[in-house]
Amino acid sequence: MDGNYIGLISGTSADSIDAVIVSITNQQLVLLESYSHVIPTTIQKKIWQTNISGNHELKTMLELDYQLGILFAQAVEHLLKKASVSTQSIIAIGSHGQTLRHYPDTSFPSTLQIADANIIVEKTNITTICDFRRADIAAGGQGAPLVPAFHQFQFQHDDKNRVILNIGGIANITYLPSDKSKPIQGFDTGPGNCVMDEWIQQHQNKAYDNAGAWAKSGIIDTKLLNLLLEHHYFKEAGPKSTGRDIFNLTWLNSVLNNYRENNFISNEDVQMTLNAVTAQSIVNDINSLKVVDEVFVCGGGVYNLTLMALLKELLSKNNIKCDSVNSLGLNPDWVEACAFAWLAKQRIENQAGNCPSVTGASHPCILGAEYNPSNYSSTLATVDNS
Repeated sequence: MDGNYIGLISGTSADSIDAVIVSITNQQLVLLESYSHVIPTTIQKKIWQTNISGNHELKTMLELDYQLGILFAQAVEHLLKKASVSTQSIIAIGSHGQTLRHYPDTSFPSTLQIADANIIVEKTNITTICDFRRADIAAGGQGAPLVPAFHQFQFQHDDKNRVILNIGGIANITYLPSDKSKPIQGFDTGPGNCVMDEWIQQHQNKAYDNAGAWAKSGIIDTKLLNLLLEHHYFKEAGPKSTGRDIFNLTWLNSVLNNYRENNFISNEDVQMTLNAVTAQSIVNDINSLKVVDEVFVCGGGVYNLTLMALLKELLSKNNIKCDSVNSLGLNPDWVEACAFAWLAKQRIENQAGNCPSVTGASHPCILGAEYNPSNYSSTLATVDNS
């Protein structure tokens, strides 16, 4: 059903909820309004603690599910007010929620995203789609990344072989060959901003490294870089996916503490080296693809000037152009939220939302669970798309 949809997502950094209103037809998506709803620090820390196994984590998860349901509903309310748009003009909300765990490669593959959709529906009176990942996992896939299908819809080019690079807490790439008869590829490359954000929070008491300025004051420690890149994930071929439960301060310190026994390295040098880990792991995976003409970047990492400079330098060695998705007409801050609005439309239309060539699923899947308000039948009949 063509019309207006809302997309919601909280990434691995868990600092805010990205919310968008978009207009979608079969040909294109247009961003109408956007809003970022801050997640209180107390809840952010609670999320991070729950990412790692420990005591009372089930009780904490249930509390967070409720708290995030309220926050996601508030994000919708603020977004609608900012846009001067009524609930009646929205067909559905696509809510990714907040990932707590993602274990696609275990004996019992699983993933968990929370932010109770029952609360979102109750507070907004809008049909809400959530739980997008588990259908893909049930079909033998990784459950991630899911945005490549949207990237294909929005960004595929007839003449250029493109990579869409999203640098959030975790970095992921989508390969869009110009030959549309060829399957697209996509996977998580490893850490994006998540570890460097944790590092600067610990040592500078800042939420993130603005423009990569602190990193720029340091140097890349090649020995530490190579040690960090020895993690088995960087050697795996796609389809693959990862998360903060793998790449975090615990992982960094397990390598760094041993390294510091025989080597001096300043905290800013560690930060710069973490930028290099992100850049090198991304470029290594891009270079594994057959032919790439251009790379377009979205997500918070696009504002890290130090990281972007490293990426451009490494990619230029293979004559690959690197720019922001802004040059393609979509604000880099909101691409993932737009993707989940689009996935909500796919669910409403009972159309597949995954790419088996990306996730490894055995077949295309209809993604997401649909939660409807009590006046569901009249809601669909009275949607105002004017």
